[in-house]
Order: sequence, then C-alpha cells, then structure tokens
Amino acid sequence: QVQLVESGGGLVQPGGSLRLSCAASGRIFSIHAMAWYREAPGKQRELVAAIRSGGSTIRSGGSTTYADSAKGRFTISRDNAKNTVYLQMNSLKPEDTAVYYCNADLSTAGWDSRGYWGQGTQVTVSS
Repeated sequence: QVQLVESGGGLVQPGGSLRLSCAASGRIFSIHAMAWYREAPGKQRELVAAIRSGGSTIRSGGSTTYADSAKGRFTISRDNAKNTVYLQMNSLKPEDTAVYYCNADLSTAGWDSRGYWGQGTQVTVSS
C-alpha cells in the first residue's frame, strides 16, 4: 500500500522559515504530480503549491503552480529518487497557520492513476 508521511511542521515566529517534507513509500510505479494543501480552522482546504513532471526531456524538471498567497515566499521541489516533495516556506505569516497536507497523483501498476493523501503536519506561526 502507498503511504505519504509529512514532516517538518512546528511552531515558528512571523517572518521565520520552515521546510516541509513528504515521502511517498510503498508500491509506486510512477508519480505524476505532488502537491501541498493546507486547511486552516473554519476554512476550506486549499492548494498551496503543486509540481508536475514534464512531458518531454527538456521539460523533465516539470512545472510548478502556486497559490497567490504563496508566490514569492514558498518554493516546492521534488526529489524523484526519494519519492519526496518539499515545501520551503519563507517569510511566514500568522495567516499561514494551518494543517498542511501532502498529496500525490501516482500509479501503482503502470496503468492506474489516483490521488493519495498524507496525514498532515501542523504549522503554527505565532503572532
């Protein structure tokens, strides 16, 4: 079975930085995309950043997407060899406080494709 495990959350002062990690394990044939979502109390879960594989050799690094609130502050990256995605968060604000969830769109048998979720990691930016 596939498992996504997040780490790196914690308490940080406004303006500080955190790096979240999400490692995918289990029977994985291919990971097509990975993303970070967050869910703050009383708010709907929202996309923070996503990274996809390129469709050609020259685009093998993939492409990235960021929420407007994350642009310029957050950076998503992926280590394909480790099946791990990272979210570097700088200049953190109290509004960034939320549970951050890792998501992966992957195949386990080469022909299938579905999404998987991690358990989440708490990020608290104190004011």
